[in-house]
Formats: sequence, structure tokens, C-alpha cells
Amino acid sequence: MSAGDSVPAARPRSRLSGRILRAYGLALVLVAVWIIFAALTSGVFLEPRNFSNLIRQTAVTGVLSVGMVMVIITGQIDLSVGSLLGMAGMAAVLVQVAWHWGLVPSLLTAVAVGILIGALQGALTAHLGVPSFIVTLGGLLGWRGVAKGISGGNTYPTEVAGFKALGQSYLPSNAGYALMVLAAVSLVWLVIHRNRVRKRHDLQPWSAAGMALRIVGPSILIVAFVVALNAYAGVPVPVLIFVVVALLGAFLTQQTTFGRHLYAIGGNVEAARLSGINIRAHVLATFCILGALTGIAAVIYTARVGSAGPDAGLLLELDAIAACVIGGASLMGGRGTVLGACLGALFMASLDNGMSLKNVPDFIQDIVKGGILVTAVALDMVGRRWD
Repeated sequence: MSAGDSVPAARPRSRLSGRILRAYGLALVLVAVWIIFAALTSGVFLEPRNFSNLIRQTAVTGVLSVGMVMVIITGQIDLSVGSLLGMAGMAAVLVQVAWHWGLVPSLLTAVAVGILIGALQGALTAHLGVPSFIVTLGGLLGWRGVAKGISGGNTYPTEVAGFKALGQSYLPSNAGYALMVLAAVSLVWLVIHRNRVRKRHDLQPWSAAGMALRIVGPSILIVAFVVALNAYAGVPVPVLIFVVVALLGAFLTQQTTFGRHLYAIGGNVEAARLSGINIRAHVLATFCILGALTGIAAVIYTARVGSAGPDAGLLLELDAIAACVIGGASLMGGRGTVLGACLGALFMASLDNGMSLKNVPDFIQDIVKGGILVTAVALDMVGRRWD
């Protein structure tokens, strides 16, 4: 078995083409959903104002999904992120209301709460062996209770203008176009650099078509999104935060030894252990990363609505998990990408936005999203049988 122990660690590279094809497939499905909603709403769905709101809605779920996909890759799960988001957002606002803390201390409070809770839940899972499902299911109830307790069941408005701006402001159009050019140039450089690295390590270099697939499609999306957002008020600051988080998450999972170890753990935990990977440290680290990103998502969410309430973030954990699974992550571990999770988050936000525009009853929306989640998991299980 020793000869095959290293196979899971190589999985991210060997299946790269398959992941890109799945990402393009999901993107095509997403476009189809947009066309359907545009037709059903007489074009309102794709109007600049609604499109801007849609992308802003995606930011919170997207940031959560970046951290969630890392946890899922290792074969774990976190059901508490919605409640933790509400608790972290409440803590950030309460330090403003009670002690009149400024922007930076408020931000650090939210992130610190997320990291501490993530470390606690990760330690219970990694070191005590308590299943993450049970630990975080308890957290789903417990952290919501803490949020209600420290707030007295009341809703508090944000007091710091800079804090609120993080969820409600926009970049100037020129800044948006500058970022667009920078992103496109960076993408080209990254693809060329990675292809050179493959050659240097005696790996099969990508063909011209393969490189074009990695450059042209994403570049078109970058240009289209910036142009569409500038057509309304500019690139929303929450979206910029989301993009930065996604890029860092993609780099961490695809370009570092830590990321390869995550795939190895999820693919075959015993083989990873025999290979010398510190399973406990990696699992703990993923929960801490998710906790930190939950704190960032809490800031975006709280700033966007302008207040912190005890029920903030309700059921967001299900949206984040669904986004990861729809984006190609397997709840069995060992499979998933940040790009797929981000596309999945956009897909979930599109469903919410489109159905809300059509005044679809809440219970129907819940049924649709639940059915999509079950279908995605079922397709993943079927796909595994054919691997």
C-alpha cells in the first residue's frame, strides 16, 4: 500500500482539467439560470442595479464558502457558521455601542471571535475525536444562544461610519477598471508561470488550447463583471473583499504544501498519516481559517444591513455547504476547489434573488434549495462510482 499512499496528494494536479470542465459546466448552468430569471422578470433580473445587489449578496456566502470548502476537503463539516456569524457581528457592534471602539478594534473583535470559536471546535474534533458534525451542530445552537444572551434579544445599529461603509460603499469606476486590467494581467502571468513550473518539474505542460481555456474564459468574466457593476454604481467594496479572500484561498489550496496536504487527508486519511502529515494540526488549522473568514463575513453582513440582530446569519451555513457541493466539493472529502465554491455561492445567491423578484413564497424557496442540495450530493455519489 506504500506505493499508492502518495496518490491522494497528487490528485489536485492530475484532475485539474476535469475540475476546469466542471467549473465551465457550472458557469453555463448559471448563465442559463440568469437567462430564465431575466425572461421571467421581463429583464429586471439582469438590470445593473439588481445585478449589483446580486453580487453583493453573493459576497457573504462566498467568503463563508471559501473557508467551508477547505473544511469539507479534509472530510469534515461545520454547521455552526451561520450562528457564529451572528455572534461575531453582534460582538463587533456591541464594542462600538458599549465602549465606543473604532473601526479597527471592531473588525479585530469579529475576526478574533471567529478564530477563537474555530480553534475550539477544531480542537474538539482534531484532538478529542468528537465528530465535527456533532461539535458544530452544538455550536449552531450554542452560539446563537450566546448572541441572544449578550444582546438581550435586541438589535443594535452600527455606530462607526467606516464600519458601515465596508458593506455599503462602492469603488469609483476608474478604480474598478484599473483592478480589471490588473486582474487580467495577473491571470495571464499566473497561467504562464504555472505552465513553466510544470515543465521544470517534468510534468506534462498544458497545450495551447488548455492555456487558452484557462485565460480567455476567466478574462471575459472579469471584464463583463466590472463593466456590469460600473454600469450602476461601481464595484461594491464587499465584492472586492470577497475577491481578495477567494484569490488567497485559491492560492492556499492549489499552490502550497498545506493545500496539497488537505487533499491528501480528505482522499485517504490513513495514507496521509503514514506519509507524515500532521492530521490534527491541519484539521485544526482549517477550522481556524473558516472561523477567521466567518468573522470577515460577519463584518460584511452586519455592515450591509447596518445593524446586528440575534437572528443574523440564520441558515447561512446551509447556503455555504450547498455552494461547496454544487461547486464540485465532495462531502466524503478529498475533492473541491475555491473556484467551484465561489461559483456555487453565486448560483445560490442567484436563486434567492430571482425567486424573490418573482415573489416566490419562502417555503417554495426552501424546497427548491433543499432539492438542489440533495441532487448535487446524489450526483457526486454517482460520479464517485464512475471514477
